[in-house]
Amino acid sequence: GTSSKSSKLIHGGIRYLENMEFKLVFEALNERTKLFQMAPHLVHPLRFMIPLYENSRVGMFKMGLGMWLYDALSLFQAPEMHERLSSDESYQRMPLLEKNHLKGSFVYSDAYTDDDRLVHETLRSAHEMGAIALNYVKAKKANFDSNGRIQSVVVSDELTGEEKQVRAKHVVGSVGPWTDILGESLFPKWKKVLRPTKGIHITVSKDRLPLSSAIVMAAEKSDRIVFGIPRHEMVIIGTTDTDFNQDPGDVVATAEDVKYLLSVVAQYFPGAQLKAEDIMATYAGVRPLVNDGSSVEGKVSREHTIWTMEDRQMTFVAGGKYTTYRLMAEEVVDRVLRCFSYEQKSRFQRPNTEQPLLPEVGPDLFQQALAGASHLAEIFMRTPSEVMTLCERYGMEAQAILSRNPTHYSYWQLEAAQAIEFTMCLNLVDFYSRRVPLFLARKDHGASVLEEVTEIFAEMLGWTTEKMTEEKLKLQAYMAHELSWQSKL
Repeated sequence: GTSSKSSKLIHGGIRYLENMEFKLVFEALNERTKLFQMAPHLVHPLRFMIPLYENSRVGMFKMGLGMWLYDALSLFQAPEMHERLSSDESYQRMPLLEKNHLKGSFVYSDAYTDDDRLVHETLRSAHEMGAIALNYVKAKKANFDSNGRIQSVVVSDELTGEEKQVRAKHVVGSVGPWTDILGESLFPKWKKVLRPTKGIHITVSKDRLPLSSAIVMAAEKSDRIVFGIPRHEMVIIGTTDTDFNQDPGDVVATAEDVKYLLSVVAQYFPGAQLKAEDIMATYAGVRPLVNDGSSVEGKVSREHTIWTMEDRQMTFVAGGKYTTYRLMAEEVVDRVLRCFSYEQKSRFQRPNTEQPLLPEVGPDLFQQALAGASHLAEIFMRTPSEVMTLCERYGMEAQAILSRNPTHYSYWQLEAAQAIEFTMCLNLVDFYSRRVPLFLARKDHGASVLEEVTEIFAEMLGWTTEKMTEEKLKLQAYMAHELSWQSKL
């Protein structure tokens, strides 16, 4: 609901410095450094430009201080230190940029990621260490004992309808923007903790907005930042930041959201003449921000909070940034263990969560995979570009993917087989929207490869002809819902 709907960045959050949230930025930059080591196939360095104009809210001197502070809070472990560029240098670096009244710019380092895949790789890593992970299973209700403690949780298999009870000594509520909805359903005296905000993104092809680096827009005019982020497949533009009080499952981009993002791009890149027809896709999510009493939407803190209801044997976590997910998880477990007796806690050791997520994806192995891509292409009689893409996405696991699948599989059939076998993907909507960038990065939203992809799902999951048709219709409905703004623009 949130993890696959982000700006797909691993970053400290340059704008949080203005809110004096130095601890948050330090934690995030420290986690960024760790993620470069943990998931080098998913977290990639990226340069960002912040252009400043004569009417900018923040001047070159103040922004320069912020840049030095950002590098310092990363303990000077950024892939590259920041640069200060003159107006002419900025324009040479980014020729599409609006040059009138441009005073200069700063360029700094952060990172982008495959956000949904980082979730799946984390789940796979946990599974290999003994965790039990379930997909397509819904928590329906909690059973309490006579003292008001949660005794068990009733869960329903959404594919078969079968219900089971799950028992545990302690329950963690980690449900993002659904935190208050869950809390109110379990506890009559629940007090709301969230101030959910909606964020939408649009995607365009790289030939319509050929950025030489990522760009930070609108920072000099308001508290709301809009990124332009070039990736392998597309350019992502976003995000918005507006209060949202509806069911997070119903969030969708509106025509007003799209107009706002297009207007920001037009200010910075008027020569691009980006129009609604250029948009390949949109996506929307809800941030589970903790209500800190701020009167301004964009000023709400991204700090996370953890609290335990000891009389209920339940711990909640809310807020936070995607970048700090590992740290948040570690802190949650530490908090939960406070509720255990000394004898119970003695079974647990210190966490070892800073190692590569999977054995095949360490930094050295990742570089080896990239260097050996052409050799793998020869061995498996694949095109070099296909194998390089596999290596970039899966590191050394690319060789195993090629080895265990038939040679006649197309590239997207390889991806489908991998998703089904190793990421608990059992339908086309999940594959197109949460495993690969087909919906977001293709003008036809992947329609040209739908038949070949469906063949693999049918082959591996035993789909009938009727089931194949049903899944295709569900995919069409999903896409129509996500793009419903088009008819209202």
